[in-house]
Amino acid sequence: METNSLHRGRLIDHLQLVVADLATSHKFYQSIFKVLGVPEGGKAEDYFWYDELFVSTAKSLAAQGQRTGRVHLAFQAADRAMVDACYKAALAAGGKDNGAPGERPYHPGYYAAFFLDPDGNNIEAVFHGPAKRSAKSVVVEFG
Repeated sequence: METNSLHRGRLIDHLQLVVADLATSHKFYQSIFKVLGVPEGGKAEDYFWYDELFVSTAKSLAAQGQRTGRVHLAFQAADRAMVDACYKAALAAGGKDNGAPGERPYHPGYYAAFFLDPDGNNIEAVFHGPAKRSAKSVVVEFG
């Protein structure tokens, strides 16, 4: 397995999904990440990865012989059109609708689409709205 540069300070270091059919999952994630502009990090016979998402078979050494349960993953999109395109790509690649693109009540400007991957994981493409610039910044020090 290749190594990538470390990105310190992130909340999540990486996620691993253990799937039933690696080829089907690869096609699915390849399709949505192409739309989102995320390049494939690498692949082998029993795994592939994109950025911090690692996907493997149950037989992979990293999987410890078990498939994961249903999880929710949300991927950021640059705009609403990218959310729409990601949703369409996911459905075309075998995903199932779990919430068509649209505004959600989580906060103003939250625009998302939900779809299930081939293993039933709930995948979301989300655009949080345009960045707002504040007139002043606040620095809080803890000590």
